[in-house]
Amino acid sequence: MSRTVTYIKALAAGAVLCIGGPALVQYVTPTAEEIRAKYNPELRERAEREGPLREAEFDAFVNELKEASKSDKPIWVELKRMQKRKAEEEARRREESRARLLAEAEKRRSEIRASGDE
Repeated sequence: MSRTVTYIKALAAGAVLCIGGPALVQYVTPTAEEIRAKYNPELRERAEREGPLREAEFDAFVNELKEASKSDKPIWVELKRMQKRKAEEEARRREESRARLLAEAEKRRSEIRASGDE
């Protein structure tokens, strides 16, 4: 009988720890609104202003991870490849923009020269 009581006590203690621990953490943890209510006004304003931007950045990051996880390669290798491709696209865009600006400048120069000849 002594062993049975010990097992019952152990099971009861395990149940209290496994159920009561997470319940206590959930009860004690403040909600996001409670945390924001304790901010000073400047910080609250900045958090409200930058919140959607941060959410968009996080969503973009999660979408990148989802895209990278579709590959058979390790995710860090795939992410590095994706970042390299993004950098190449950005460099190409910058070069196209630079070429367009140079073409506009040359066009203006030719217009100025043409108007000066008249």
